[in-house]
Amino acid sequence: MKNRYNIIFMGTPDFAVPSLRALYENGHHIDLVVTRPDRPKGRGRKISPPPVKIEAFDLALECIQPKSVKTREFELLLEAVHPDFIIVVAFGHIITEKLLTVPSRGTINIHASLLPKYRGPAPINWAIINGEKETGVTTMMMDKELDTGDILLSAREPIMQNDTAATLHDRLAVRGADLLIETLEAFSAENLQPVAQDHRLATYAPLLKKKDGQIDWTKPAEVIETFVRGMTPWPGAFTFHEKNRLKLFKTAVSTRSIEAHPGTVLKSFPGDLEIATGKGALSILEVQGPSGKRLAIRDFLRGYRILPGAILN
Repeated sequence: MKNRYNIIFMGTPDFAVPSLRALYENGHHIDLVVTRPDRPKGRGRKISPPPVKIEAFDLALECIQPKSVKTREFELLLEAVHPDFIIVVAFGHIITEKLLTVPSRGTINIHASLLPKYRGPAPINWAIINGEKETGVTTMMMDKELDTGDILLSAREPIMQNDTAATLHDRLAVRGADLLIETLEAFSAENLQPVAQDHRLATYAPLLKKKDGQIDWTKPAEVIETFVRGMTPWPGAFTFHEKNRLKLFKTAVSTRSIEAHPGTVLKSFPGDLEIATGKGALSILEVQGPSGKRLAIRDFLRGYRILPGAILN
């Protein structure tokens, strides 16, 4: 019979929700859910609860939102639960060495890459930006360093030609939940052997900021196309036409071979916006301009004037 473990779950965004739900549906005892405090969200900056808090409420689970996980009070609270495992999925706080010693069986983390590749906070984005053909999820035993713990299990996931960071995120969230349950079942069967990471093969996926989304038109069209997909929906790929910020959601590498200064508008209206790059040309298919609406390029060009020969930067 499979063991049902006593678990403290620590997670915050949408990516963590399938894992929390999978633990609940597979009969594990989730004694406590820990998530980040409510915070302003959206254009109206309305205070909103994180997705994990909403899911915990729906499942009638106890949920707390500490401002800090480094206090002795928080440590004592977790120790009183006597968990077998702490499960950490995109929590957003660094877990202290002291907290790692709280569970009797260890602290497990789900990471959205095939470790040791793409350690860090933005592995999904960078895998697409860098043109990878596949990525995956990894369960590992957490240690005091960032994403360096021993690997438990991993699962591969192909990156499709039209994947954005959003679509790949959603698939990996589900894959991670499935892998978490598989990992706990392997612990139950006592046939799981952690494997140390080869740190020589490690790469890093740094946090992305809004400014990082600006397009460099001197790069090849193929590179910019993957950049746009990897930056969607956050932080968003953008460029400027005159003083107007244009946010790009969907692009395609043009079949035309033409040489022009990178960023030059080659073709515009009625339904095609083609831009010269450092190598080849890129067609913009979906864009958001001053109106604030995401539009297909044909609809966008009906209301926004941009002439061939203009320079995007």
